[in-house]
Parts: sequence; C-alpha cells; structure tokens
Amino acid sequence: MTLLLDAFGFLSVVLRGFEVIAQSLTLGGIAFLLLLARPLAGGLTAGADIKDATLRLMGWSALAFAFVTALSIGLEGAILASTVGLSLGETLGADFVLAGIAITLAALAIAALCTAKMGRPSGAALVALAAAILLAQTLTSHAAARLDDRVFLGGAELLHQAAAAVWLGGIPYLVLALAKCRDGASWRRVGKRFSQMAMASVAVLVAAGLTMGIAYTGSWAAAYGTSYGIMLGGKIALLGFLLALGGMNFLLIDRLRGDPARPMLRVRRFAEAEIGIAVAVLFAAASLTSLPPAGDLAPSDRASAHEIVERLIPHWPRLTSPDHADLAISQLQARLDAEAAASAQKPQAFIPGAGELPPRNAEDIAWSEYNHHWAGLLVLAIGILALAERSGHARWARNWPLLFLVLAGFLFLRSDPETWPLGDIGFFESLRDPEVLQHRIFVLLIAGFAVFEWRVRTGRDPSPAAALVFPLITAAGGVLLLAHSHALSNVKDQMLIEMTHLPLALLGVAAGWSRWLELRLDPPAARVAAWVWPVAFVLVGFLLLGYREA
Repeated sequence: MTLLLDAFGFLSVVLRGFEVIAQSLTLGGIAFLLLLARPLAGGLTAGADIKDATLRLMGWSALAFAFVTALSIGLEGAILASTVGLSLGETLGADFVLAGIAITLAALAIAALCTAKMGRPSGAALVALAAAILLAQTLTSHAAARLDDRVFLGGAELLHQAAAAVWLGGIPYLVLALAKCRDGASWRRVGKRFSQMAMASVAVLVAAGLTMGIAYTGSWAAAYGTSYGIMLGGKIALLGFLLALGGMNFLLIDRLRGDPARPMLRVRRFAEAEIGIAVAVLFAAASLTSLPPAGDLAPSDRASAHEIVERLIPHWPRLTSPDHADLAISQLQARLDAEAAASAQKPQAFIPGAGELPPRNAEDIAWSEYNHHWAGLLVLAIGILALAERSGHARWARNWPLLFLVLAGFLFLRSDPETWPLGDIGFFESLRDPEVLQHRIFVLLIAGFAVFEWRVRTGRDPSPAAALVFPLITAAGGVLLLAHSHALSNVKDQMLIEMTHLPLALLGVAAGWSRWLELRLDPPAARVAAWVWPVAFVLVGFLLLGYREA
C-alpha cells in the first residue's frame, strides 16, 4: 500500500487520461450515431455498414470506459481507506465513489444497448445515459468544489465535456465511416455533416473553456505563473493543432462539390493524425484535473514574470558533471555509514516508496542540468542528421536512430544517480519511486523506437507496420511527458521545471504525427510532413540545451 500511495500521483493522471479518452469515445459514438449515422443511413450506399461499425466501436469503448472507471475508483478508494482509516462502508459512501459507480453502471448499460441482441438502441435511452455520465463527472470536478458560482461553473464543465466528446470522440467514427464509403457523394455528405457537428462543438467548447479558464485562473499572473496555467496553455496549443488539421479537412471536403470523384485519402490521413492529437488534448485535460486551480494558490506559490524570464535566459550548456560523491544523497549516506560504523545494520539515506522526497543540493541541480544538456546535444545531432538524410545528399546519415540508443544508455545511467548502477538503491527497489519509474519508461520508449527506426531506415525491416512504431512511440512519449512530474517540495520550483517540459511534450506530439503523415500521405503533402519532424527534433535539442533548474 505504501508503494501504491507513493505512485498514486502518476498513476491517477494516467488512469484519468484513459478514462477521459474512453468517455469521449463512448459519448462521441452516441452523438455520431444519432446525428450522422442514422439520419444519413438511407441516402448512403454504406449506411447500414456505418451504423454497425459505429455500434461496435461504441460498445467496446463503453466497456473500456466502465473498466477504467472501476479501476480508478478502486485505486482512489484504497488510498482513501489507507490514509484516513475509513471502513469499507464509509469508503463506498464517498461522493467520488458513488459518482464512479454511477458512471460504471451507465457505461455498462450503453455497452449492452450496443450489442446485436438488443436490436436498435433507443436514442432517448442513450441520451439519458450520456447525460447521467456527464452529470456524475461534473459532480467530481473542480466546479463542484467551488464555494461560489458552483452551478454556473458546473454547467460550463458539463457543456465542455459534452462538446469535447462530440468533436474529439467523434473523429475515430468519422475515419470508420469514410473507410466504408465508396463514392464521392457519400464522402462529401459524411464529411460535411461531421464538419457541422465539429464546428458547433468547437464553439461550445471554446465558450465553456473560456468561462472556466477565467474562473479558475483569476488573473494573468496566475495564468502564466502556475502549473495549472501552463498546462492550460499547452492544452490550448494542442487544440490549435487540431483546428489547423480540421480546417484543412474542411477545405478538402468542400472541394468535393466541384469534383465528386476526388479521392478522400488525405482527409482520412489527416483525421488519423487528429485522433492522435486528440489523445494528447485529453491527457492534458486529465493533468489539469490533478492540479489545483491557479487562482487558489497563494501569490508566494506563483512564479513571477521576472523569475520566468530569468529562468529562460540562455546560458552556456553545462558539459562537465559534478562528482557523484558530492550529491546530497551520497553525502548523507556517507555520514550515516560513518555514524553506524560500529553497527551491523546499514541505514539507507533514501527509501523509495516511503513517501519522502530525496535530499537535493547545488550539485544535484548541476547533475540534472548536465544530463539535460548532453541529451540536448544528442537530440540536436539526431535532428541535423535526419535533415541531412532528408536532403538526399548524405545517405550515411540514415543511421541516426542509433544515437537514440546512446541517449537511452546515457539516461539509464545518469537520470537517477541514487539508484543502480551508480547509487546504492537496487534496480527493482528503485521502481518504487514514481519519478524513477517514469524515467525508466522513457528509456524503454527511446530504445524501442531507436531499434525499429534504424531497421526501417537501413532496409532491414521493410514492413509498413514497423515504420509506424517510431511515430507512435514518439507521440506517446510526448503524451506521457504531459503527465510527468518532478518530486520537489517547492511548488514554484516544480512549476519552473515543468514549464520547460511542456514545449518538449508539444514538439514530441508534433514530431510523431508529422512522421505519421509522411508515411501515410501521398505526395506532395508527404514531402512537407517529412521536413517537419526533423525540425521538431532540432528544436527539442535547443530546448534541452537551454534547460535550467536554478
């Protein structure tokens, strides 16, 4: 239970991210079925197939939604019972548990309605279940915890979630529907109807989001000086990416009026990238729910504009490392060893999973900056070599993925100096620390896509599926970085560090999905996308070179 408690922050954000995704798919499926699949079924040659495919995806999404929600409330209930000492009955009576049970039952009911045995599901029943889910989610949101304007903000929260589900959750159903259509007229009718749904949803989403953003931040100083405000800015940037892709799809669909035979491949490929970016948006939303609203923090916990500018001023990279013996944990461990020289039992300076933060000193900061700066040099070299390969004048540069193996090895050795192989804490024992666990996951992701992409680049694995590993893992790394946090006692210092991680996450998402579009699109759009992701890596390299913790 101690391990679960220590890793709860990271696990709760990840689970919440999957829950929001499953909810959006479920509610987006209901909207797609009732507003598009059924009304257009009679005029489409593939109308019946589109309805069947919509029901199947919606049913599986609802089952996943029920499972993740049940897992989440089980985890949170266990944490509550352990930390406060509540009985099972008292835990089951908590508001978030009751809301979670209601959501789980409603999701299971939606899944049941989607099965073939139930026949044609009632639109009224689906809408009622969707409304119950949205109401239950609103009752556990930031709005429900407010003392003022609770009903007004709750209404904005409900509309915000509903609009996000119709737009973002509906995109996978659009891809399915377009794949079922076989003629230009059907493509245009489906695309036009979904564009209308999306535009209406975006209007509601922006209006409700703006309302909550103003209420929860309270001031410009809180908007840029807190983790909540920074994450909100990242979510807005991702929404901008989505709107750009959606706008291009709208223009492509509109051109079908003059040329009904125009192929819809580009629309489908852009929609695939929209799905990936939508996942990042929903994870950003999940991260926001785990943070206190910016307006609730004391002014002393906010970073001022001067502190932010000072942190962002470029400095020469730190390319020399402090000695491991000078780190805070090493010094504390040496002192404890000296004090316990006559004892048979050796005390440990830091115990992963004990719920305490590791000690830090100036050398720890220098160690971390050294790691980031050398990682930046490696990523910068990767981006430059990828650009050189893309130019067609340096075929040897296609081996650039091997530098990611060097980066993975470097991070494995140095990202957590208190753990094996440099520190005294064993490898498996160190995984009890959520920050160490996150670092190990990133190392595995880096090594994984390095191997796959090198085999693709050198022709050792010509499979189209193997080529997709690199963009998927790159985008997944960017999404996970949205949930990544540093274990620091000072809220302001934590925000200043996470402020530098957010643009890295955004560039990771952009790099992954631009590479995806390079592989999936036809020329000339594929050639444009092929230049975007190497530039993103170059920018990541420069950002890492400018990383500072003090």
